[in-house]
Amino acid sequence: MSEKINNIIEELKSLTLLEAAELVKKIEEVFGVDSSVAVGGGMVVMPSDVNNTESSQEEEKTAFDVILEEVPAPKKITILKVVRSLTSLGLKEAKELVESVPKFIKESTSKEDAEEIKLKLEEVGAKVIIK
Repeated sequence: MSEKINNIIEELKSLTLLEAAELVKKIEEVFGVDSSVAVGGGMVVMPSDVNNTESSQEEEKTAFDVILEEVPAPKKITILKVVRSLTSLGLKEAKELVESVPKFIKESTSKEDAEEIKLKLEEVGAKVIIK
């Protein structure tokens, strides 16, 4: 161990119980961790960017849901064909899906796939949202 770490350990040994509790509380605040959450052998999980706790609290979403919101009646058949090609549903299932909007077209997909699906459906006149 380095001299710096040895000095820190020696300082920690001299803390009272009250001082140790205050230290834990301060570490949680500064580094954005929760000491009550133990992972694999009592290790505390630290955010990837300890210097910017705000951005670490707002995790980037990786899974998106594509929802068919509205199907204009004159474009229903065209939209039905696109839904079938995107979902591999049979004609009956795709028809039921299109007629009972709002419905999920794709769940837990990547942002790129969600955008591509939305674009294809909007090109044929459907109203689509991504959540």
